Amino acid sequence: MKTADFDYALPPELIAQFPCEKRDGCRLLHLDRKSGEVSHRYFKEFSDLLSPGDRLVFNNTKVIPARLFCLKITGGKVELLLTGPSAGSSWNALVRPGTGCKAGALLNLIQDKSVVFKINAVNPDGTRDVSLLSEHSQKSLLEIIKSYGVMALPHYIRRPAVAQDNESYQTVYARHEGAIASPTAGLHFTPELMDTLAERGIEISYVTLHVGIGTFKPVTADDPREHIMHEETYELTEEAAMQISRTKERGGRVIAVGTTSVRVLEHCAKEGGPIQASSGKTALMILPGHEFRVIDGMVTNFHVPKSTLLMLVSAFAGREAVLAAYHNAVENGYRFFSYGDSMVIL
Repeated sequence: MKTADFDYALPPELIAQFPCEKRDGCRLLHLDRKSGEVSHRYFKEFSDLLSPGDRLVFNNTKVIPARLFCLKITGGKVELLLTGPSAGSSWNALVRPGTGCKAGALLNLIQDKSVVFKINAVNPDGTRDVSLLSEHSQKSLLEIIKSYGVMALPHYIRRPAVAQDNESYQTVYARHEGAIASPTAGLHFTPELMDTLAERGIEISYVTLHVGIGTFKPVTADDPREHIMHEETYELTEEAAMQISRTKERGGRVIAVGTTSVRVLEHCAKEGGPIQASSGKTALMILPGHEFRVIDGMVTNFHVPKSTLLMLVSAFAGREAVLAAYHNAVENGYRFFSYGDSMVIL
């Protein structure tokens, strides 16, 4: 297995820079997992592909606007991307540019000079351990993020984040704060579509996985099995585990909405036994050859070439079939990546 096996040609103009005007107005490519055949629909028709008793599993993480703009004591501008809690009250952060941001350095928030961050340590991977100096501010770090933070859009969206992204880059069912990136397969669902699913007897469960930098970390190793995934925090509740187990027992389909939901479900699946509730951190990387124990279908966006996400989708539906479907999508002018069109594998 080679990382290069998961490459494909993508014209840059097909990378979506803005969301579809209506969430469920995007296009939907249906890949038949057994035959490899594809058909073309719109996402508002998604429920037509499901049957009563099917169960959709959504990731209800909520994206925090984790990008903050600061000034060094010398006056130089610094961008902080808070990637998740670290030890105690400190957070792990990507710092750009990192020059001069050594342990002990102080950074002032541009919008409010009374907010001061201290760099406690430089980690081996180049990230920083950052804390808020509470004597300079009465607000908590989460309050500061909500007041002054900006959505950290993926690098392939070549524009600054705007106010509309605060809504567009969040699923309508987001509940638990902690992600720095959206579980984008869920962006296409509307309250009306959720109601339609319920009316048609489609059942719903939720898991939580706070999407971090690990999901988008490029695979640089020639052999993807040598890639090291970052850990991400997840939770599968007792209620959700019971619902999913009952669906499997009666022969219903479990359809994961997004690769993050897939990873939670497969992480919690025990060999030869039912799925079990748990919480903690997962660094599960799913490659071709993985034995899927829970999911019977998947809703997913189109992913970056040679990414762990594309490898996961290829593990589920077959590399050749997935790459053929991607080629079909390119030929038909589909919009790619986070704000792009959707794909369902059933």
